[in-house]
Amino acid sequence: MRFTIYQESRRGGRRNNEDRMAYSYSRDALLLVIADGMGGHYYGEVAAQIAVQTMTSAFQQEAQTTLEDPFWFLQKHIGNAHYAISAYTETHRLEDSPRTTIVACVIQNNIAYWAHAGDSRLYLIRQGQIIGQTRDHSQVQMLVDEGMISREQAETHPERNKVYSCLGGTHPPEVECSRKTPLHSGDLLLLCTDGIWGVMPGDILAQALQHPDLVQSAAQIVERAETWGGAQGDNLSLIAVRWEENYEEHSRSTISTLSMGPSEFTTRMEEFGRNPHYKSSLTETEIERAIDEIRAAIEKVSFKE
Repeated sequence: MRFTIYQESRRGGRRNNEDRMAYSYSRDALLLVIADGMGGHYYGEVAAQIAVQTMTSAFQQEAQTTLEDPFWFLQKHIGNAHYAISAYTETHRLEDSPRTTIVACVIQNNIAYWAHAGDSRLYLIRQGQIIGQTRDHSQVQMLVDEGMISREQAETHPERNKVYSCLGGTHPPEVECSRKTPLHSGDLLLLCTDGIWGVMPGDILAQALQHPDLVQSAAQIVERAETWGGAQGDNLSLIAVRWEENYEEHSRSTISTLSMGPSEFTTRMEEFGRNPHYKSSLTETEIERAIDEIRAAIEKVSFKE
């Protein structure tokens, strides 16, 4: 595999960053995942961390060096993340369960597979045009689907961020999967939370990513979205990937997995509470305890079928 990748998360105008994201790759498979801890619920950042950590841990166990069934992997472990959040809630006897949205994508054999619950989005962009996009699990999207409001009206609807499917709720999440989607050399995948897409329409995002330097253009998107979000702006996170299989021209930031061993993995995930953008008020002792508790919750469901 050969690809260029960039990820960044910022607090925006909020006191804390409840977004979490990660990517992990073996020689022949790549996992991308973003989770948006839902404000108004206890420990939103914990729910998002559990979701991201569950997915990356499972990927490292099962991608030898590809996944046997990527859709089954996504369905199974998004469900396991939901149960891990429930286990954390039960252990701590929380009045209300932490909740998070999630979008995750697996790429292997030049094919992309993705799944989501909630309104964290994935865009597939080819030659400056969006050719694939997740469908928000929100009440406003349902109004659009039923023809009661237009897409333009949905963009500014006051309840556009209210979702009906998420991890950690009282009911298992509705997980929606894509079709198997072959990738072309130069295709772009953008995963992002509503702090990005809520202020930057998809066509603007697609055009912004056409710059030859993906790292520069993706960083500029984050900068612009934070500015446009203003003092009350939401947390904002993105992972941008340019697929460069058989792509002759590549920069120093391009990743090639050709020399990786069959059991070797590379993962990038910020440890809970340690990203300076999160501005956590926890002490180091409290952070260590939280990390241990999150791992314990994940281990309880790590073999759940």
